[in-house]
Amino acid sequence: MLPGLDGLRFSHWQAARREDGIVVLAMDRQDAAVNALSQDVLIELGDLVERLAIDPPKGVVFRSAKPSGFIAGADLKEFQEFDRKGTVDDAIRRGQAVFQKVAELPCPTVAAIHGFCMGGGTELALACDYRVASNDGSTRIGLPETKLGIFPGWGGSARLPRLVGAPAAMDMMLTGRTLSASAARGIGLVDKLAEPAVLEDAAAALALKGLQRPFGQRFKGWASNTWPARKVLAPQMAKQVARKAKKDQYPAPYALISTWERAGGKGIQARLDAERRAVVKLAGTATARNLIRIFFLTERLKGLGGKDHGIKHVHVVGAGVMGGDIAAWSAYKGFEVTLQDREQRFIDGALERAQALFAKKVRDEAKRPAVAARLKGDLAGDGVAAADLVIEAIIENPEAKRALYETVEPRLKPDALLTTNTSSIPLDELREHIDRPAQFAGLHYFNPVASMPLVEIVQHDRLDPATVQRLAAFCKALDKFPVPVAGTPGFLVNRVLFPYMLEAATAYAEGIPGVVIDKAAVRFGMPMGPIELIDTVGLDVAQGVGAELSPFLGLQLPAALATVEPGKRGKKDGQGIYAWKDGRAVKPEAPQGYVAPSDLEDRLILPLLNEAVACLHDGVVADADLLDAGVIFGTGFAPFRGGPIQHIRAAGADALVEKLKTLQARHGDRFAPRPGWDNPLLRQPPE
Repeated sequence: MLPGLDGLRFSHWQAARREDGIVVLAMDRQDAAVNALSQDVLIELGDLVERLAIDPPKGVVFRSAKPSGFIAGADLKEFQEFDRKGTVDDAIRRGQAVFQKVAELPCPTVAAIHGFCMGGGTELALACDYRVASNDGSTRIGLPETKLGIFPGWGGSARLPRLVGAPAAMDMMLTGRTLSASAARGIGLVDKLAEPAVLEDAAAALALKGLQRPFGQRFKGWASNTWPARKVLAPQMAKQVARKAKKDQYPAPYALISTWERAGGKGIQARLDAERRAVVKLAGTATARNLIRIFFLTERLKGLGGKDHGIKHVHVVGAGVMGGDIAAWSAYKGFEVTLQDREQRFIDGALERAQALFAKKVRDEAKRPAVAARLKGDLAGDGVAAADLVIEAIIENPEAKRALYETVEPRLKPDALLTTNTSSIPLDELREHIDRPAQFAGLHYFNPVASMPLVEIVQHDRLDPATVQRLAAFCKALDKFPVPVAGTPGFLVNRVLFPYMLEAATAYAEGIPGVVIDKAAVRFGMPMGPIELIDTVGLDVAQGVGAELSPFLGLQLPAALATVEPGKRGKKDGQGIYAWKDGRAVKPEAPQGYVAPSDLEDRLILPLLNEAVACLHDGVVADADLLDAGVIFGTGFAPFRGGPIQHIRAAGADALVEKLKTLQARHGDRFAPRPGWDNPLLRQPPE
């Protein structure tokens, strides 16, 4: 037992003294695969640090005893429980107090970081005198709390601006982005880089020798936090945030800026107190609760697929925008890919777009040729015979798809999977002539493939569950979220989205300016307006989906979607409902003095909610959580609202039904409440 630590029993920390006199505290959270900072972990750390302060060693190194990373952050399940009990303030105080004890240890302290270091893990590192990070590619350091509706509350926002300067610190916290080890070294967050094998030794050496930080960094840390600097920088930061997030929808970044502006020049305890008060207030907002809920939804989606997909070679048929981008993304993520189409010119266009993706995503130019070599044009379709997975991405025509399957399936390997990227056609219509329906499914991506995180795994009654597992694992390997859905028309996302887009097109046909319609949706929290969205996905695609879904939903296509002029399909042609320039919609201003109809937002959003209720009623997805996750990640539905079902609970299901009935009386039966509004789930308090 180490001097000063006699009699202590450790559940989550391992303590050892090196021959050079350095004490190493290695975190190994009991009964957990990943280190997260629970209150038990913090209490034990506090006891350890108090004992070390009595008889200080030559230095202390903090590291992880787990191979998977340093510390993932706070235990969010525990945080949710504190929120329910109203004890968030106590939890924040404890974390701040423990880390302040670390900061006040009368000996040098060093954090040895390998792998992920997030949230509270980064805050522990900031409480140390120095930080050493492994130069391994897996090392990522971040303070992502604003993505959860709060901001760093265990001293991170109080310490980081003084260490690296306010501009770099606030950018890191406001965006929630993670930094590589070298990028963290570049801003001064990390003091040294080391090979993983010698990380502890490098940290111990730094504790023994110390380090004088460059004068420029020290000056920046002081000057950028002075009163004049805060008064100049804070409004600029708020203006930048306002371009992406509204204060009433996402208050955390604004609260972070305001807290720093008021208290950033004060002593550490005053900064910690201001930080705690602001974070406790944010933790009680609906936004924070919804964003934390979404975090757990993402964890559930990640867990749907294991690792064993058995797929190395992907063959994509159809080199249009979707097929070409699916092929490029698969190659970027490490799969061997062959891309087939009926003419070489389509393949060539897709390969050009792929090069642009690789140039953007693969920063190291020396690695790009190897990535590009994984994607090969295949006019003759020779790759079918070698493929483990075939993805069909041709036109939305059942006959054309079935004809393709008849030529492809006989050439497949026995264990190969055949999938379709259809966006709306029921799989029962497509599997009629499939010899191995157990290995046939839908794999529905969303446009743009590189940025949309969701893939719907479309099922049918003769599908083998093992195929679903393999496809979910494949999606996971692509860094996509898989959501299993029923193979009914439109599946989940398009079925929910179509009534929203159709009502926008109807309002436009009535003479409501597109820019007014778009502003109403963005005001609700959608990432872009529905008119711009129609142009983005393409009027031809919207028309094809509409032709499939309109009869099923009992809806009528408005003029804007009933006929599509050649060369005016939207963004891809440079002209649709809007003109497009340099990839951006050119939106005409509304007539001077124009006043939007008072019910416009309800007209747009309530059809989406109405169909979400019907999807839950019809069992399109397994439960309400999967529905919310699918719609958020597939449509961008306002994350701060937590998803359609969560929003219905918050707004009141009965009140929304009355609004639907009012719209039905005013605008027609398309607003009639769909089956499912009597579901007791809709009347539960928001989670």
